[in-house]
Amino acid sequence: EWGMLFRWAVERGRVRVLKEILETQTVVIGAGVVGLAIARALASAGHDVIVLESAGRFGEGISSRNSEVIHAGIYYPEGSLKAELCVAGRQRLYEYCQTRKVDHRKCGKWVVAADESQNGKLKDIQAAAALNGVELTLHDLSRITREMPEIRASSGLWSPETGIIDSHGLMLSLLGELEDAGGQLVLRSPVEAAESDNHWHCLHVGGDHPLTLKAKNVINAAGLAAVPLAKAWAGLPDDFKPEQWFARGAYFSYSGQTPFKTLIYPVPEPGGLGVHLTLDLAGQARFGPDVEWIETEDYTVDPNRQETFARGIRQWWPGLDPARLQPAYAGIRPKLVGPDGGFADFRIDGPEDHGLPGLVNLFGIESPGLTSCLAIADFVKRKLN
Repeated sequence: EWGMLFRWAVERGRVRVLKEILETQTVVIGAGVVGLAIARALASAGHDVIVLESAGRFGEGISSRNSEVIHAGIYYPEGSLKAELCVAGRQRLYEYCQTRKVDHRKCGKWVVAADESQNGKLKDIQAAAALNGVELTLHDLSRITREMPEIRASSGLWSPETGIIDSHGLMLSLLGELEDAGGQLVLRSPVEAAESDNHWHCLHVGGDHPLTLKAKNVINAAGLAAVPLAKAWAGLPDDFKPEQWFARGAYFSYSGQTPFKTLIYPVPEPGGLGVHLTLDLAGQARFGPDVEWIETEDYTVDPNRQETFARGIRQWWPGLDPARLQPAYAGIRPKLVGPDGGFADFRIDGPEDHGLPGLVNLFGIESPGLTSCLAIADFVKRKLN
């Protein structure tokens, strides 16, 4: 793959070969939805962009292991990057999907209080959402019973702006526009170490054909690998090499049909949004994710967690048939705080932060990263200007 890229890039003057070093303008590390969105934005702005992906296909990490939900921007503190970029990104994403024919549906969601002790938490969520410019309506038991007689809840918040999306279709569209703008994706090319000096960044790329890639601009959007890469980055100040924790979230699919046409969330729990019901574009239901803190990257789904899932779901859907729950898949959230920590915002460190021109590191890009991807791309582009 590098051989083809070399010929293409040298012929068009997009790279220069200096001895055994390849020199180019801009490199994005990581071909998940956020990396592809950033690469597309930069290529469309005139950058010569190469995207390096360690896996054999794009989007195999966090981007392929989530709920595929377009979030409204409900839960994040006012003034946080998550609040700002989720709300802006959600609006941009709906427009993008409509104009590019990416499959999606604005189906809305309910956040339900299982009993009266949680009613106050719903009011707190409603107030926090309003500060972010997201209007939710609070409904009592009678409205919920009328809308969803199968649900057991004392009250509920209705979010009309929440939706679902075909994340693979979105990434295909972003990749196509990246390539149309002259950018290139190179697979099986892990960045194993990096160093910055004299306004250049040298990336030591492994894989079948190891080489050194020298770039003026580098965006580290490597997902779970972003923090380990930063820790191996010579010249990056230690204060900009954060710690990271892994929170695994398992999903269980539900065989057959459910009576629900919208997403249903319980009141959030520490580390996540609780085991919720999401739907794919075909209407098939799945539940998750839960929260399990782990030490190393591991996507195993323990079938024994079915019992815990069923117990949590039955708090708001007594009619659940546990036998129809089947292990599906797991994702991992890259957390910047551990199990005892509180809220952690997106961390996007640019030259004005660490002092290295042309370098942007993205850490802790978990939910709502998918929803925010287009807004994150614009944010990173501004960091480089």
